[in-house]
Amino acid sequence: MSAPAPGPAGPYEPPHPRRTTRAVSADGAVLHVEEYGPADGPAVVLAHGWTCSTVFWAPVVRVLTADGHRVVVYDQRGHGRSAPADTSAYSTDSLADDLCAVLDAVLAPGERAVVGGHSMGAMTLMAAAGRARLAECAAAALLCNTGSSRLVHESRVLPLPAGRLRTFLHRRMLGTGAPLGPVTPLSRRLVRYGTMGAASTPEQVEACARLVHACPRRVRAAWSHVLDALDVEANLARLTVPTAVLSGGADRLTPPVHGRRIAAALPHCTGLTELPGRGHMAPVEEPDAVAGVLAALVRDHLLPSAYGGPSGRIPGPRTAANTPDPSPHTEEESA
Repeated sequence: MSAPAPGPAGPYEPPHPRRTTRAVSADGAVLHVEEYGPADGPAVVLAHGWTCSTVFWAPVVRVLTADGHRVVVYDQRGHGRSAPADTSAYSTDSLADDLCAVLDAVLAPGERAVVGGHSMGAMTLMAAAGRARLAECAAAALLCNTGSSRLVHESRVLPLPAGRLRTFLHRRMLGTGAPLGPVTPLSRRLVRYGTMGAASTPEQVEACARLVHACPRRVRAAWSHVLDALDVEANLARLTVPTAVLSGGADRLTPPVHGRRIAAALPHCTGLTELPGRGHMAPVEEPDAVAGVLAALVRDHLLPSAYGGPSGRIPGPRTAANTPDPSPHTEEESA
């Protein structure tokens, strides 16, 4: 897979990663993984959503690494630089398998992280709920701009009354495999209307439009069928780690009703944040708020347990003597 077309310079273009690796999933799918920030910082692992890539997290990565966090992002299969694999095998199980493979690849034995996901990335966390590997690795979680079921039924992209017609049209729109072509003024307006709040800047719209248009249409269509049938609501009871929920008040794809329902069903919800006027792309539209929720989860649920007490002190750099060998699931590409 080739990298998405570069976005505009500035906060919406990622810094140079400290390290890139490859994680190998249960069925052999190869995933592109990037690491940012200090190697000895508290770890945050982030999963992006449908039609995006690691580039989506660039504004959040910049905020977190500036505060000393180690941030790991990866391309979902078929997105960005990850291999497309067999699109007929795309499922919530493959999402969960891929996340577990990334955790195996980037975390040392006994190391834990705050794990966050946006949209389909958050559905990935819900799909993996109850798996031993997630329970072992996740100190806390963030579910951002997401839903656990009824995505097509409750979407509000089309300004129509709820009912069969709106659901039918949303399903046709979601599942289209039509080529998107180059980014144009019209496509920017469509991306802004469908996925972002009215206050989004031209730079934010441009960054998101480039991501969406870079996703291969076959991959986009294959994942749309998974999302259409998505129902991981029962898994929420198994997501027992402290979990924060964040929604955009103007999110048309996953309206706030989803976040409220998820927050009510979680065994240990640390809080529900609704960003007024923000759309589906909160990590781009409001990166400081998203990074703030992640940093609070690190402070409250990772540092005390991982680093020896409530002071939150971070240990000094690892040495060759106390650094475990890399996971067998990791192939290092560059330092």
